[in-house]
Amino acid sequence: MKNIKFIGGICLSLVFAMNVMSCKQKSTENVPVEILDNHTLSRKANTISNDSLKRQVYVPIYSDIYNQTRDTRTLLTATLSIRNTSLKDSLFVSKIDYYNTEGDLVRSYIDSPIYLTPMESIDYVIEQQDTSGGSGANFMIDWYSKRKLNPLFQAVMVGGLGAQAFSFTTEGIEIFE
Repeated sequence: MKNIKFIGGICLSLVFAMNVMSCKQKSTENVPVEILDNHTLSRKANTISNDSLKRQVYVPIYSDIYNQTRDTRTLLTATLSIRNTSLKDSLFVSKIDYYNTEGDLVRSYIDSPIYLTPMESIDYVIEQQDTSGGSGANFMIDWYSKRKLNPLFQAVMVGGLGAQAFSFTTEGIEIFE
């Protein structure tokens, strides 16, 4: 009987400690998420300096994929993610252009250079009902920095067939021209 009371006391103490600890945790459920208007940052970058390291990246996007036959397509939501992986330096982006399967420019997302602070990310969403890109859509991104950086350019595609949902990613590749 003594052991049962002892174990019960320990359990009660653990429950009390867990409740106290959970009160100290800050809940992020109801914190509003900042949504960037027009998929762009409000801060503009200065012009490109001559000593900047300039690069161009190609990122494939699939806004739809074939399903069973060439005539049946499944529409996807695609998200382009640009991530500054540097802990110290800003990443400057001077062009984010979206092209369709035929290679035609669909839209430009920025009209002047922007920058991402260290470890900052920005996303551009191609909504599921946007069929302007097609199965061979892509982004061309021009970026630069004052020091050598290794930013990450990815796309995430999400869709579903019936009750089944799926997602997959693509990686950007540097273009040398």
